[in-house]
Amino acid sequence: MPIGLELDFESGQLAQLKVVGVGGAGNNAVNRMIQYGIRGVEFISVNTDKQALYLSRANQKIQIGEKLTKGLGAGADPEIGRKAAEESRDAITEALRGADLVFITAGMGGGTGTGAAPVVAECAKELGILTIGVVTKPFAFEGKVRMNNAVNGILNLKSNVDTLITIPNDRLLDTVGNVSLSEAFRIADDVLRQGIQGISDLIAVPAMINLDFADVRTIM
Repeated sequence: MPIGLELDFESGQLAQLKVVGVGGAGNNAVNRMIQYGIRGVEFISVNTDKQALYLSRANQKIQIGEKLTKGLGAGADPEIGRKAAEESRDAITEALRGADLVFITAGMGGGTGTGAAPVVAECAKELGILTIGVVTKPFAFEGKVRMNNAVNGILNLKSNVDTLITIPNDRLLDTVGNVSLSEAFRIADDVLRQGIQGISDLIAVPAMINLDFADVRTIM
């Protein structure tokens, strides 16, 4: 057992866990988690795209940058995503309030996830919430611009989270072999779901060995 990690089989007050899916991939990951029946977690979907939010199954939906984007998305521009999140900063902060642990999940490289996820993390940090980022890097076939955007977005996010888990999508292709484009993206979304569920189940599901939240805070 790692030093500083204790197992608490009779957890008292349950930690408040929130998962924030930012942008298209983040929203897809949240929908998958809800579909898989992840327990003990509040789900929040954040997007500039009003239509994408309509399809979200999250408990709470936040349309960011309503004045800026008119509900039409960020057009793959991270700066638009960032400005949209800044415009809706108060709504984001209120949605996060009361959480002990926040997961922020997004696909890096596009507009909303790349630009807005670091702002969401900043809001969580200001509230003193333990924050874990779980993000994907784009497939190589998505192009250099998207990859460069992703690298910059990851750097911005890293400075505002306690722990960052980055999943390179190209590694997934190496693992699963020859699949269709839609299946490749579906697998990438599902890996985001698995990354978060693996941690949240340890804290929130009573049937499993339950980690005391204070110890999770220590090791993160």
